[in-house]
Amino acid sequence: MFRYLPATNIVNYSIHPNPTNTTTLPKHIEQHRKAYDQYPATITADAGYGSEENFTYTEACDIEGYVMYSSFDKQQSADHYKKNPFGAEQLLYNELKDCYYCPMGQAMNCIGSCQKQTNTGFKQTIKKYQAQNCNGCPLRGVCHKSKSNRIIEVNHNLNRQKDIAKEKLNTPEGIAKRKQRCCDVEPVFGNIKSNHKFNRFMLRGKIKVNIELG
Repeated sequence: MFRYLPATNIVNYSIHPNPTNTTTLPKHIEQHRKAYDQYPATITADAGYGSEENFTYTEACDIEGYVMYSSFDKQQSADHYKKNPFGAEQLLYNELKDCYYCPMGQAMNCIGSCQKQTNTGFKQTIKKYQAQNCNGCPLRGVCHKSKSNRIIEVNHNLNRQKDIAKEKLNTPEGIAKRKQRCCDVEPVFGNIKSNHKFNRFMLRGKIKVNIELG
C-alpha cells in the first residue's frame, strides 16, 4: 500500500549570504510581509534562529513563535544538569534582591552591567554578579577556574524569552509543530538537492541567484 502525502506549498523564500541562520529571520519575515501585506500568525523554527534579537522581533511583531534555542534539546535531558551542576543556569536567583547564590549558599551580588552589540547592531544588556569570598571554599576547584572570586554574566531578557519559548515548545501544540517542521521543511531541501540534482548555482550575484533558486 502506498501512502501519498500532501505536497508542501512554498509561499515564500529568501537568500542570505550568511554562514548561520541567526540573523536571517527578520529579513525573511519582512519580505513575507511585503508580499502578503501581513505578518504570519505563527512561525516554527529550529535552534539556528533562537536568538534574543529574533525573540524580540517576533514579540514586537506580535507573531506567535515556536522557536527553539541552542540549549533546548540538552535541557530536556536530566543528564544535562548532572554533567554541570555548577553552571550559571543552575544557580538560584533571588529576583527581589537581584542576586544569585553559589553552590555553597553564598550571595553573588550584582557588580554592574554592560551592553554588547551584535553584528546587526542589536544591543544586549548583560549583568555581572560576583561571589563575595571564594577563598578556602571546598567546591572552588569544580565551581570555577578563576583566580579571584567567581563572576557570572547573565542576560535576563534572553533568559525570560527562553523560558517562554520552552513553555510553548513543550505544550501539545508546540510538540506537534516541532514534529511537523521536519516534515514540511527538510524534504524540500532533499528534493532540490537529490531529485533535482541541484548542487551549485550557475549564476552569480544576489538578484540572479534569487531568480535561479526560485
